Amino acid sequence: MKALLLKQYMQLEVTDLPKPEIGPDDVLVRVRACGICGSDIHGMDGSSGRRIPPVVMGHEAAGVIAETGRNVKDWKEGDAVTFDSTVSCGNCHFCRRGDINLCDNRQVLGVSCGEFRRNGAFAEYVQVPRNILYRLPDGLPFEHAAMIEAVSIAVHAVNLTPRSLGDTAVVVGSGMIGQLTIQAAKVAGFGRVFAVDVDDAKLAMARELGADETFNSRTCDAPAEIAARTSGRGADAALEAVGATDPIRTAILSVRKGGTVTLIGNITQKIELPLQQVVTRQIRLQGSCASSGEYPACIDLLSSGAIKVESMISARTPLDGAAGWFDRLYKHEPNLMKVIVQP
Repeated sequence: MKALLLKQYMQLEVTDLPKPEIGPDDVLVRVRACGICGSDIHGMDGSSGRRIPPVVMGHEAAGVIAETGRNVKDWKEGDAVTFDSTVSCGNCHFCRRGDINLCDNRQVLGVSCGEFRRNGAFAEYVQVPRNILYRLPDGLPFEHAAMIEAVSIAVHAVNLTPRSLGDTAVVVGSGMIGQLTIQAAKVAGFGRVFAVDVDDAKLAMARELGADETFNSRTCDAPAEIAARTSGRGADAALEAVGATDPIRTAILSVRKGGTVTLIGNITQKIELPLQQVVTRQIRLQGSCASSGEYPACIDLLSSGAIKVESMISARTPLDGAAGWFDRLYKHEPNLMKVIVQP
């Protein structure tokens, strides 16, 4: 089969690899669409430490079942599917209590970190355990279905965030996860959702997708503006979708006393934290990791149009053109958000 192989850092090459062998509880999926994730970009240069070459990356995908293992009775060849990026064991303490994203034996498709190596979906075929499969409804395009993994991250973060109907939220960072989080927050019942970013084009998209007001933190004091619109209190909750010192500080300063800040972004390993703001204002600070059972809800949200993804897809490319798009994303080409590879 053809696959996009990370042969060494900063070197991606379409090559021939053996078709994956499946076990008795696995299925072989013919990949129809796979999104390039920001974590794949960071993996390409080795900065994340979680894409050790050689490895086939790619974990945001959808396709059609091409083959089933002998123990798989509830799926058949030709079924349209997507799948979780997290491969959970189902047996550890956390899996048994439903926290599959915290599985002690967690693996991620398209990741190689020394502890394990699991090839992903930038390939014609990918091997997937049946317990992480989800059926796609008729009419949902594969390239939209490939966005379900990202949608689930946003929905999981919003589900973790305490709220009452009509509360105000601020989403810091208007990249793809931020745009999805804005939509998920509106669906979940936040009355007003503010968006903060440093890119006016992303903020314009945020308004199109449901943000009530937007603030460019390079040109204004975003926490002060948000306070002015919330009777001086600040937002009830903030969801941070970048993962660096400045946007996390903005999120903390934008919430009211007793508010919640949910951290989704993860591009830096360490940050500077305004500790006194957190402690003296009794801010609840929490992380949100991947997703944990939200896939069926996310499929429904996409199918119904409650969450929209088409405007976030910047380009579609065959496998042979994917390396060039990786390069353009790595160089932060303006107005690029999600590129879908169609093997």
